[in-house]
Amino acid sequence: MRKERIGFAVCGSFCTHERVLSALEKLTAIYETIIPIASENAAFTDTRFGTSDDLLEKLEDLTGNDVLCDIPSVEPIGPKNLLDILVIAPATGNTIAKLAAGITDTTVTMAAKAHLRNGGPVVIAMASNDGLSAGARNIGELLARKNYYFVPFGQDNATGKPSSLVADFDLLPETIDAALQGQQLQPILL
Repeated sequence: MRKERIGFAVCGSFCTHERVLSALEKLTAIYETIIPIASENAAFTDTRFGTSDDLLEKLEDLTGNDVLCDIPSVEPIGPKNLLDILVIAPATGNTIAKLAAGITDTTVTMAAKAHLRNGGPVVIAMASNDGLSAGARNIGELLARKNYYFVPFGQDNATGKPSSLVADFDLLPETIDAALQGQQLQPILL
């Protein structure tokens, strides 16, 4: 088992949670320590894709750790240097926009800010319906910044949702490896 400590933050984009949990399960076979983090929306919103209680239970069962789901619980990530890498999967357009603008008003954006203060890598596995429209500039902003790395992504339904982008969650292990070496996994566009 690898010793790097991973923070694994889950945002909304509820339709991708099943794929994200499958990717997380694969990571738990590779990494000894994974700390689950959930945005307020993910932690407290029931949808047609499942209940928030079920999501939190699955995150805890997979990682063996309590889910951090409020700002006070994630703020110590920076001062205590708790992580080697932070993964945000799925990263919604809302979270990407807040990261690009430097807004820290959610559990996930605080986790990122806290981790970035130590110069650690942040892996973005996006799922956004407006990635090729209003969200494009935010993606571009993060691509140009130090310490942000993207899981390769592409259009998930070019005909039905032509502005929508989603990461290939199966590429999380390779993206994490590359980010830990300070490199962006290529090709970034699928």
